[in-house]
Amino acid sequence: PPSPPQPPSLPLALCRAFSNNKILVELDESSGVATMKFKSPPVNSLSLDFLTEFCISLEKLENDRACRGVILTSAIPKIFSSGLDITEMCGKSMEHYAEFWRAVQEMWLRLYGSNMVTVAAVNGSSPAGGCLVALLCDYRIMVENPKFSIGLNEAQLGIVAPFWFKDTFVNVVGHRVAERSLQLGSLHPTPEAHRIGLVDELVPEDKLQEKAAAVMAQWLALPDHARQLTKSMMRKAVLDRLVAHREEDIQNFISFISKESIQKSLRMYMEMLKKKKS
Repeated sequence: PPSPPQPPSLPLALCRAFSNNKILVELDESSGVATMKFKSPPVNSLSLDFLTEFCISLEKLENDRACRGVILTSAIPKIFSSGLDITEMCGKSMEHYAEFWRAVQEMWLRLYGSNMVTVAAVNGSSPAGGCLVALLCDYRIMVENPKFSIGLNEAQLGIVAPFWFKDTFVNVVGHRVAERSLQLGSLHPTPEAHRIGLVDELVPEDKLQEKAAAVMAQWLALPDHARQLTKSMMRKAVLDRLVAHREEDIQNFISFISKESIQKSLRMYMEMLKKKKS
């Protein structure tokens, strides 16, 4: 049925929101900028449900003529995203591992290859997959709180960041910094993250949204087609590499993650997290 006519309050009509369970999405049609807020307590972990919802939300925005840019941020204090949900990788079936990994790939392909301007407003810690989400954006702004950290710390859990995580990281910080950081599984405190170029800018917490909007406006001041073609030229080779090896990458993940030694270190890590909580 047709929806009842909206009363003529302009700002409301210009700001469309759609939210699923884990991500709040608002689109301001007057500026063409959407905000995706991660809201999956306790730590915005990238579960299969979260990743599926993320891809659907992103695709909706991608297909919306009114939307030209998206700001990614967290609705949960002190954490941007804690990364891949370890429970999805522990004690599950081969089919489940395949489905989960395909969803991680899909998120990566869609966000890294997005036509929109993407700005990460990182308002908390962002290890592993959380760092990956930020790396996939065009620009990263982080709250200047030295207690927050960001990095691809997979090696600390005894797992290996796949080649496409590595490619994205190298493209942001350069080969040598990436090589050292990945081998040590480093989580970089905010000032260090800025120094190595992992984040582009640090701002006080109360200025984060304002700064993200200003950066977005700067990027949107250019003709979309020129910016989009340039972005595609810069990222295409890396995107194509995963597309060409996608099934093989899924098989590699399954055989790696189902090894008993790996399952054991994931279980130990989960125990440690439980102890930390209590």
